[in-house]
Amino acid sequence: MKASSIGEIKKELSNLSAKEMLEVCLRLAKYKTENKELISYLLFHAHDEENYILQVKEIMREQIAEMNKSNAYLAKKTIRKVIRTCNKYIKYSKKTKTETELRIYFCQLLKQTGYNFKNNTVICNLYDRQFEKIILSISKLHEDLQSDYTKEIESLNR
Repeated sequence: MKASSIGEIKKELSNLSAKEMLEVCLRLAKYKTENKELISYLLFHAHDEENYILQVKEIMREQIAEMNKSNAYLAKKTIRKVIRTCNKYIKYSKKTKTETELRIYFCQLLKQTGYNFKNNTVICNLYDRQFEKIILSISKLHEDLQSDYTKEIESLNR
């Protein structure tokens, strides 16, 4: 069976009653954790983006705190896990400001660990890719925000 296009799904959803729509949403949430997290964001966090950002930053901080700095392989795995978490929450929000703040915070966290990632090519490349994504997302923001974030990333520049 082939999946329907977004347009077809949208058309069918517009024909459903409120009760049927509720059943569809609950059924979606039941089968995948990611769907449940997205619905939770849309219902509970989308109206308060600042608090959402703070909660995500706390999750990232906790994950980085668990990083094993004595083993480069384990440190790399933890860093990738934090990046996946960051990307997931950015995807839910779809806001450039949120993306910029979370990526900057990730780079700040990585620098604060005291781990000498410059000696590890893979970790250095992970950091550099996040830095490039920060610059790209800053370019999409309003000029006032661009100048604020540009000042903030100057401290991250190596």
